[in-house]
Amino acid sequence: MYDQLLTKILEEEYPVHSRLPTEEMLAESFGVSRPVVRGALSRLRDDGIVQSRRGSGSYVLRRPDRELISFVPLESVSDVQRCYEFRIDVEGAAAAWAARRRDDEDLAAMDAAYLLMEQTYQQNALGVDADQSLHLAIARGAKNPFFSSVLESLSEQIAYGVRLSRSLTLLDAPVRQELVLAEHRAVLEAIRLKQPDVAQATMRHHITAAKDRMFVDAQED
Repeated sequence: MYDQLLTKILEEEYPVHSRLPTEEMLAESFGVSRPVVRGALSRLRDDGIVQSRRGSGSYVLRRPDRELISFVPLESVSDVQRCYEFRIDVEGAAAAWAARRRDDEDLAAMDAAYLLMEQTYQQNALGVDADQSLHLAIARGAKNPFFSSVLESLSEQIAYGVRLSRSLTLLDAPVRQELVLAEHRAVLEAIRLKQPDVAQATMRHHITAAKDRMFVDAQED
């Protein structure tokens, strides 16, 4: 049911801003019970794709990028988003600690990883490994092995999301690629200047933006 609703949103049978049919109508249309419909709508709300308005029904807030289904099955969208949500909190904190504790060796590792990532971007390559190396270098700069251990243990899941986000970026205008690089530079600059709050905010912004770049939202329509 979730996949079917998401497909209809993707294909704009239910466009952004539009109100979805009632639970009763959806249940009849898809041949399922109303609890099944409620479960699908709840998941879509959790994903930030629909919004419920009291007394008015459910409305489409945003839809997946059309190119998304070229890279991943729609049913994996929720899992990718959950991984990004986890990263927002964990890596935001890691960046803050790195700003407090990093040394010159840590900065050198971060700079080297960034330069490698920049080179892959210039070559229009995916650069997933380079991206992960940079984020791992930041986590190591926090001088708390729990941060780096978590990222290493989730490397496969993180790479899946990065590969998706990067693939969509390559299909978009060049300005989007520069935007991604600028987000990374902002994090590194805050760490370099020993600004924990700024480092945390810029890292959280970067990962949130990466998550949101999988979607076309109301502001873009």
